[in-house]
Amino acid sequence: MMRMRQLGLSVMVGALLFAAPADAQRSAPLPWQEDPYPSRYQAPVASDMLLRGATILDGAGGRIDGGDVLVRGGKVAAVGKRLANPGVPEVDATGRWITPGVIDVHSHDGTYVLPLTEIDREASDVAEVATPNSADTWIETAVNAQDMAFDRALASGVTTLQILPGSTPIFAGHSVVVKPVRAPTVWGMKAAGGVQGFKMACGENPKSWGADDDNEGPTSRQGVIAYMRQQFADAQRYKRAVEQARAGAGAMPPRDFKLETLAGILAGDVRVNLHCYRAGDIAASLGVAKEFGFRIGAIHHATEAYKIPGLLREAGTCAAVWADWWGFKVEAQDAIRAEAPLLEQAGVCVMMHSDSPADGQRLNIAAAKAAAAGRRIGVDIPPERMIKWTTGNPAKLLGLDKQVGTIAPGLQADLVVWSGDPFSIYTHADLVLIGGAVAWDRAKPPAGPVSDFELGRGGVRP
Repeated sequence: MMRMRQLGLSVMVGALLFAAPADAQRSAPLPWQEDPYPSRYQAPVASDMLLRGATILDGAGGRIDGGDVLVRGGKVAAVGKRLANPGVPEVDATGRWITPGVIDVHSHDGTYVLPLTEIDREASDVAEVATPNSADTWIETAVNAQDMAFDRALASGVTTLQILPGSTPIFAGHSVVVKPVRAPTVWGMKAAGGVQGFKMACGENPKSWGADDDNEGPTSRQGVIAYMRQQFADAQRYKRAVEQARAGAGAMPPRDFKLETLAGILAGDVRVNLHCYRAGDIAASLGVAKEFGFRIGAIHHATEAYKIPGLLREAGTCAAVWADWWGFKVEAQDAIRAEAPLLEQAGVCVMMHSDSPADGQRLNIAAAKAAAAGRRIGVDIPPERMIKWTTGNPAKLLGLDKQVGTIAPGLQADLVVWSGDPFSIYTHADLVLIGGAVAWDRAKPPAGPVSDFELGRGGVRP
């Protein structure tokens, strides 16, 4: 009997030993879930404090006049009125406003570094344009952490940015989400815990590039959409082969970084940010997503999204828009200033975005301009809902809404104390907290060395 038990135990151990590699292989991340460039961001030492007596816009649609925010251990511990002080330093915020940190979901900071040079004109790092399919590229491998735009964004209340590749390729590559803090490389700025982002483009940019004599790519809108469909059809086959190999039903296909990324989109592990303007282009791209069973996270620029709110709601796709950029290209001719309030009123997830280091410092002002245009046509969006366009909604797009974007107990204390109404051009970011640590204090600007790109630019500080 004892011998039988020993034999049985041996068989079980043997089975486990032989089964372990296969089980480990099946439980390992799929290739498109891997991050070859992990974050090395080190959260700074947080400061406990009680912000007292401010007008609070929580980023989720709530407003508290004369409210308090308690920050402890890098997180929001409590928010409300007349909070008890557990013995932490108090900041008198009477007459000031507190919001979540501003989030810019469309930045080229670090790759569109001003001033531009001759080499930037010949070979820019904004996007890899050797092919209409640059899906294998990661923009973080090009980011120059010395760009002074990061300091400027921080001093303007921005606490999170998504750096996207440019919009010339149809498949432009992976994005990276960063905190605008000083670090020797982008990986010291990289925010962890969100959804991997990806950039695609439709319309004039990719077809114009394809029409150049030296390039090979679609030369028309219909060609761009057809190109998308073919690449996703190829990715479907690649994804199926990888999954079957993982299940022991076939050989693993040779690694293809482009197909791997598109397979991640099909699997829902990589989120698409689509550069697109015209209503017809947006609708055609949403059709591609529906055909291949994935969701586009947001349409960026989306100057005609106001014409098709029902399609966006049905697809669960957000619109990242400007307040008053139009007419700079043919496909941007039919933009309107009141687009954000109209989309908000129609129940579409909407947010402001910059596409510019200068506008990235003024996203709340962009929201204010859009809201003012809405009021002129009878669509009145109050400040507590407007602030979602620069905080709560962008956090959802980036998959960071369980960490930042709203002021609620348990979330990271990425906060801004504004000198007044955050939608006024006369208002400044007095105090910016990232993870509960003071990242910017207007009363005590950093005394350390500044970026070389700041030389001669003291007169244009925010």
